[in-house]
Amino acid sequence: MCELLGMNCNVPTDIRFSFSGLIQRGGRTGPHRDGWGIAFYGKRGCRTFHDPEPSCDSEIAKLVGRHQVKSLNVICHIRKATHGKICLENTHPFTRELWGRAWAFAHNGKLKGIKKRRLRFYKPIGTTDSEHAFCWMLDQVRQRFPEPPKSDRALRRTIIELSAELDESGTFNMLLSDSRHLYCHCSTHLAWLTRRAPFGPASLIDKEMTVDFAKETTARDVVTVIATKPLTHDESWQVMERGSSVIFRDGEPVPV
Repeated sequence: MCELLGMNCNVPTDIRFSFSGLIQRGGRTGPHRDGWGIAFYGKRGCRTFHDPEPSCDSEIAKLVGRHQVKSLNVICHIRKATHGKICLENTHPFTRELWGRAWAFAHNGKLKGIKKRRLRFYKPIGTTDSEHAFCWMLDQVRQRFPEPPKSDRALRRTIIELSAELDESGTFNMLLSDSRHLYCHCSTHLAWLTRRAPFGPASLIDKEMTVDFAKETTARDVVTVIATKPLTHDESWQVMERGSSVIFRDGEPVPV
């Protein structure tokens, strides 16, 4: 299985601390050696980095770790291949355009029979069940809403409905962003925490690294981090229930 990392904030925020912990699991403290990728959002667009090499040894991961890229939404994925060969086109997160927005998606799990689902607007570039599921989800959203829906709540309900349907096909741990929200669905393992004032120190599980967030933030910052498994050992992570979804905007859960 793969591992996921996401971040959603009310101000542009640096994810390097959490990223430094996750990439250790890509071949050093974990078995996820089959590539990695990350998508950083600024407003409607996003910049992405992908590498089919293990993240713990990746020169591109080192580059990302050295440079401060502040973002409102981030999706990161380290891969342990179960469907599709190890190559760049099979490396998450996948991105597509809808309504003039960049959508990014990463998935952990297996989906039986997903490739039998007909696709109309979007086609996979690689051969993973994950990318096919992403294309199918966006197909469904686009068919229901040819134009951006006036109600964000209608869109949120649709994403949750589609996530639950895919969950019935196997294991569907997912992070998805439309540049505004971060949608999270837990089939087996996902956990999240929100950092807000008063901020304090946090220490990674997978690397000897501690950050005092009181020195890195302002009193108004709200930062939510989501991961397959907790990344720090001295913070209170909220483990999601199986089959549940949560959606974040500006670092806060939003109603469905």
